[in-house]
Amino acid sequence: MEPLLEVKNLTKTFATAGPLGTRPQTLKAVDRVSFAVYPGETLGLVGESGCGKSTTAKLILRLLEADQGEIRFAGQDLLQLQQRRLRPYRRELQMIFQDPFSSLNPRMRIGDIIGEPLKIHGLAGGDTLRREVLRLLQTVGLQEEHFHRYPHEFSGGQRQRIGIARALAVKPKLIVADEPVSALDLSIQAQVINLLQDIQEEFGLTYLFIAHDLSVIEHISNRVAVMYLGRIVETASADDLYRAPRHPYTEALFNAVPVPDPARRAQRRPLRGEVPSALSPPAGCSFHPRCPYARPFCSEVPPPLEEKAPGHLSACHFSEDVGRYRLDRS
Repeated sequence: MEPLLEVKNLTKTFATAGPLGTRPQTLKAVDRVSFAVYPGETLGLVGESGCGKSTTAKLILRLLEADQGEIRFAGQDLLQLQQRRLRPYRRELQMIFQDPFSSLNPRMRIGDIIGEPLKIHGLAGGDTLRREVLRLLQTVGLQEEHFHRYPHEFSGGQRQRIGIARALAVKPKLIVADEPVSALDLSIQAQVINLLQDIQEEFGLTYLFIAHDLSVIEHISNRVAVMYLGRIVETASADDLYRAPRHPYTEALFNAVPVPDPARRAQRRPLRGEVPSALSPPAGCSFHPRCPYARPFCSEVPPPLEEKAPGHLSACHFSEDVGRYRLDRS
């Protein structure tokens, strides 16, 4: 099967002001990121805050412009298109934002917020527009009476449903969901995740689902890509990744999840140190200063992201050792 979205060597840097009297510094937020998303699947992109997940999402939708790389959607490299030629593809790729309040215009009524994409793309108007918005409201579990209300009149979960309805309005093929449940209570998170799965099945959608919560990623994803300091360090099916990770950072993420059994505490192997600054990343493998498996070689040669088992890619020189410090969660 051909991928619907294919990202190759995507790179984005930002110039930041250095300390007083020094030259500006360069921050590499996304560093040669590559992955593919296939029709009908959910690829989960997981990592700590600040690792470059949201920047990657914005680059894919060209809300930010990449320095280099390829973003192929249905075979077309979106980075080669001028804005006029890009517009038809904006219908095909939509985004659900992390903050369900700041992503909605507080001065617009909900019916206008959801209907705006339909008007911009010339898909509906007049009574047809109203009927379509009401249908979308029903699809995401809201009522006709909500049509004339403003965003501040809704709860966080309801506002995220409005964001989902807006993304669905133009009938996209791919939705990039950037931490869509991280700002919600746990009970509401489950409702929104179930809604996303229901509409994926109903409309045949493909998701790039970004999160830092491993339990959410496990529940919704078919495959998972793990990101650290701007790079993809591991990619595998959700089943393979959660059963047997092949990168020490992935193993550390699993070990950081609390387990309600004091007897297992001694089996933990906590990470050393802090996440390095993206302004001056370590030489060689970016994870080696914190890695329990690191050897001198790791500080010299960056490991390539390569296949360690069928469909399981890892950027680790000694991936066969990973698992020694894994906390048994069975």
